Amino acid sequence: MHFMQSENNSSGNRVVSIWIFIGVLMLLVQIILGGITRLTGSGLSITEWNVLTGVLPPWSESKWLDEFARYKRTAQFQLINADFSLSNFKFIFFWEWFHRFWARLVGIVFLVGFIYLLAKGKLKRNMVKPLLILFFLGALQAVIGWIMVKSGLTGDAIYVEPTRLALHFVFALGLIAYAFWIFLGLRMNPDSRLRSNSLRNWTWAILFILLLQLSYGAMMAGYKAAVIAPTWPKINGDWFPHSMFQGENFWLNFIGNKITVQFIHRGLAYLLFLLVLIWSRKAFLIHGKPGFLTRVLRFPIIFLSLQIILGILTLLTSPGIVPNQWVIFDWLALLHQVNGLLFFLVCIYMLYIIRPAVQQP
Repeated sequence: MHFMQSENNSSGNRVVSIWIFIGVLMLLVQIILGGITRLTGSGLSITEWNVLTGVLPPWSESKWLDEFARYKRTAQFQLINADFSLSNFKFIFFWEWFHRFWARLVGIVFLVGFIYLLAKGKLKRNMVKPLLILFFLGALQAVIGWIMVKSGLTGDAIYVEPTRLALHFVFALGLIAYAFWIFLGLRMNPDSRLRSNSLRNWTWAILFILLLQLSYGAMMAGYKAAVIAPTWPKINGDWFPHSMFQGENFWLNFIGNKITVQFIHRGLAYLLFLLVLIWSRKAFLIHGKPGFLTRVLRFPIIFLSLQIILGILTLLTSPGIVPNQWVIFDWLALLHQVNGLLFFLVCIYMLYIIRPAVQQP
């Protein structure tokens, strides 16, 4: 994306960057809505994927009853929500519908903006390919979302398959990271970057571990694994639970055993904290940094510390979960997800501003 480094001050880039930033904010809202949809158990309330006819919610009582009848055929209704009234169903339907509606709105904002800016000559030729890739990633994410929902509508499943939930979440992270990277390229001044091979390598390592950590966080949510061991610092009294590796297939424990998933999720958090501490020390020891960099280099440790605190509080309050009610656990779980997303974007920002050292001729 070399176009981003040479035209930062152009009015065209400014307009495009505002449009991209709006998209980043909308994607952030979309991921938050996904979290609310999961926490309210709303994801399986719409049993069909109607790209056009699904834009509007049911507009008559008979249409609502038809949708409710479809939901009644799901295992989720029959096994855990059999006492649902139409009013209960409308509540969970709203969150899944709004999640899908917002995704459509993101697509419309992108398409309309792309066509308008292209027609007005605001998009340089070498901007088009990255933006088309962004659109493709958005469409792919929609398909992955439906594959995830289908996994909860098959057989006796009462929730979506946790690994598919994790895949959906990771692709969402990739989408928002790519959009944010394009925005940074359009708005950041190349002179404000930091040159350090070592720090950049550490940033890559942190991002890799963070993606793994967030994937396991999604599986934690999918398995509702917090309630299995709502204790800290030990896991139900053990540092290394004896039930982590069970069954004939040893490797399946890494994605299918709730205790193992929680153990890995915790362990990666501690590893991240250690890595970010080392990263911060290295960053602050670099001399000659621009003033604003001295301030922003504090962000990773601040966001990660808050993330760990929120994670612990979410875990400890999980015994207070009440089905179909929004309680303190749900607030903490949502904040934990939002802060984790912000920490991820902070790391993307650090990767952008920390560049390899210039080779001396």
